[in-house]
Amino acid sequence: MTKITIRTFNDKYYHALKNAGVSPLLARLFAARGVENAQETHNSLQYLQHFGSLKNIDAAAYRLADALKNKQHIVIVGDYDADGATATALAVSALRQMGGVVDYLLPNRFTDGYGLNPALVDMAKQMGADLLLTVDNGIAAVAAVDYAHKQGIETIVTDHHLPAETLPNCIIVNPNQNDCPFPYKSTAGVGVMFYVLLALRHILRAENYFNERLPEPKLSDYLDLVALGTVADVVKLEHNNRILVHQGLKRIRQGKMRLGIKALFDIARRNYKHANTFDLGFCIAPRLNAAGRLDDMDLGVRCLLSNDEEEAQLLAKELNLLNQERRSIEKGMVSEALQLPDIKENNNYTISVLGGDWHEGVIGIVAGRLKEQFYRPTIAFAPADNGLCKGSGRSIDSLHLRDALDLTAKRYPDLIIKFGGHAMAAGLTIRQNDFARFQVAFESVVADLLHQDDLIKEYRTDGGLEADTITLDTARQLEQHIWGQGFAPPVFCDEFSVLQQKIVGENHSKLLIEKDGKILDAMLFRDTTRLPEKVRLVYRLGVNMWQNKEELQIVIEYWQTMSNEQLAMSN
Repeated sequence: MTKITIRTFNDKYYHALKNAGVSPLLARLFAARGVENAQETHNSLQYLQHFGSLKNIDAAAYRLADALKNKQHIVIVGDYDADGATATALAVSALRQMGGVVDYLLPNRFTDGYGLNPALVDMAKQMGADLLLTVDNGIAAVAAVDYAHKQGIETIVTDHHLPAETLPNCIIVNPNQNDCPFPYKSTAGVGVMFYVLLALRHILRAENYFNERLPEPKLSDYLDLVALGTVADVVKLEHNNRILVHQGLKRIRQGKMRLGIKALFDIARRNYKHANTFDLGFCIAPRLNAAGRLDDMDLGVRCLLSNDEEEAQLLAKELNLLNQERRSIEKGMVSEALQLPDIKENNNYTISVLGGDWHEGVIGIVAGRLKEQFYRPTIAFAPADNGLCKGSGRSIDSLHLRDALDLTAKRYPDLIIKFGGHAMAAGLTIRQNDFARFQVAFESVVADLLHQDDLIKEYRTDGGLEADTITLDTARQLEQHIWGQGFAPPVFCDEFSVLQQKIVGENHSKLLIEKDGKILDAMLFRDTTRLPEKVRLVYRLGVNMWQNKEELQIVIEYWQTMSNEQLAMSN
């Protein structure tokens, strides 16, 4: 069952925005997303939150400044997803530009697991590390930080994941730690590292560290990495994140980006001059993530760090091949999952599935596909070593997945070995012979947290558009702004007549539709169902490039047959 609703908006916000010169359409869209005033629509760097309110950022910056001045060996410890890869590339590049002696280590998903651990500390010690700097991880690395300290290695943790009750005994910069007054809690790991670099540069500037031989870095040059990591990690696009993403996309469109990012745009056949959040989230990030899912994220980081165009192109091709392999594996796993009794007979609040030989690096995507199809919080598990299995989950809007796993762990203390994550995505490890017990336990917890109505998929729309506003200019106007997680892209709902429909690319439909005498081109992706003559559409306005010319394209998100009452009213 699916329902279509219209977002409400605060009338006070709407009029404040309109009176400040925002167009009526944008004022309505912004007000419906909680924007109170025109300042929150500005994407200039002057509106970026100052770094000073991040807890412990001065301590971290001073320690890094000391390491730079004394030529201490800094080893960055990253993560195997796109946020971790971009944060690693950012830290390595910027600290080297500031004269640092810097190397990096990345955990392998299959042999090391997530985050800093004693084995990585040993590797860092062999490299001669004086200081470990984690990016996009470390908030849970209590034992590893203690172990590093015993080896004579200091640690600075920069992270954005939710902390547990016990924290590592070191300098921690994380907007989600207790008593941190930084207001933007959804800052990605790469964003946190960017802020640490801003604080570090501020200190070094005051100490007259930079000179002709070592000029002060322009940190805005790294915003392409920040934008990519922020969008890829699907964090909420609060105003601060929208500024970071806007500024990063601005530089990408101008061609001012890493050679590796340009190579990924080329291999994905996307025009960087028209780059948007869709490109970053659905075209570039999956190719980067493929390295961490199937192989080793070192390949992705090397692509982002490359200063040689030919090398960057070769690395991007390798990433693209891995992504093609990932798609093939994913397709088979989803097909197999759909045949499992846990899916076929599911009338529960949750879906938990375990594949006999599923690929650990792809289970998160499988969970996402099942969640979209059945609109249930879903966790997919793959067998691991030593009788364990690892799970990756995706949630629906009504359930904070990490909190649900925390509650499950508290109610059933011996069930979950470890877990972590966010509201919409999380990971965990259990014993394989506890899988059936986990299914029951997780279902019981979520059933207490949700109502049956929460399991009805909802398309939240921005209402209808007058036919004369469904134009290329309107689509261009919308594309100038940053939309994404927590700041939903505008979608509209109207009734149309279907004039023509044909199948293109084997599994897509191209249509000619009409509203109030205006005829429009439309695309319905991954659906070749023959639409009725009169139809209600949930759609968005897209700008399609065809033969170097921009065209308006209606992209259909969902369709439903009109009721007899609706048909009578439309006639």
